[in-house]
Amino acid sequence: MNNHFKFISPVIFTLTTGIASPAIANSKPSKVMFDDFNYQTLADAQKNGWVARTEKGHPGIKNATWWDDGISFHPDALDHTNFVMRLTSKTDGTAANTRHTQICHKRKYLEGTFAARVYFNNTPQFGPDGDSVIETFYAISPLEYPMAPNYSEMDFEYLPNGGWGEGDHALFATSWETFQLKPWTKVNENTADINSLQGWNTLVLQVTDNNLKYYINGKLFAEHSEVVYPEVAMSMNFNLWFDPNQLVQVPQMRQYFQEVDWVYFNADEILSTQEIKHNVKAFREKKVKQTDTVPDWSPKYDSYCGL
Repeated sequence: MNNHFKFISPVIFTLTTGIASPAIANSKPSKVMFDDFNYQTLADAQKNGWVARTEKGHPGIKNATWWDDGISFHPDALDHTNFVMRLTSKTDGTAANTRHTQICHKRKYLEGTFAARVYFNNTPQFGPDGDSVIETFYAISPLEYPMAPNYSEMDFEYLPNGGWGEGDHALFATSWETFQLKPWTKVNENTADINSLQGWNTLVLQVTDNNLKYYINGKLFAEHSEVVYPEVAMSMNFNLWFDPNQLVQVPQMRQYFQEVDWVYFNADEILSTQEIKHNVKAFREKKVKQTDTVPDWSPKYDSYCGL
């Protein structure tokens, strides 16, 4: 991948590595959540704290269904001993026949290192290409009211067919201070990488000291400031949805999917991509398919899988 980045807002770029040793090697246990998505069904994943969204609402095509049947688990195409989670969404352009997909983990994440290995697709499984489809990994809190100052959200969003000012594929890193839907008003910082990311990608977000750093496959591509630094605990999410402002104007159904190999969070350490990969490898060597030592937020928040 070349280093062709488009800067949507002014940011300063400094290439760094993790500043802590891998957590799994430490004598002191870290607050870590790791999931290898080695499940057979959604019900299995729900036992470990995952929630599928079913509530209608923003974002995406208005009044479309959020589809728990779009969450499934499959052997990796390249390694049948490894399972991956698949998010599948489809549309014919109408709300009645659109199925968006979202899955969320407990609302207890704030500072630390977020990471996931995600498979992005540039083209649909079937049907006409061209919709602005959004494939994601992100953390989010509820918006208590329009322009609430304590709102928190940090996003990786891949648009294989462009959108939001980009005519081709783009990965957006967006960090939010707050927003309101009507009239649309936002306070955020965002940066776009305009390279194709078809295939597997390791996404890492470091959140510490009023600074957010977004990495793609070990390369720093966005750094956002204290203005958009999160203030409240968030759930950790993946979703797949369609932008209603850029849909192919044909009635045929089309279907997209993204996959997730693993997700990792460490509340105690700021880790590089290589250190995270080392930790994931160590978990797999020890046959650890899922672990969660991140405590519930105090006071405990209900699970959140909405906007």
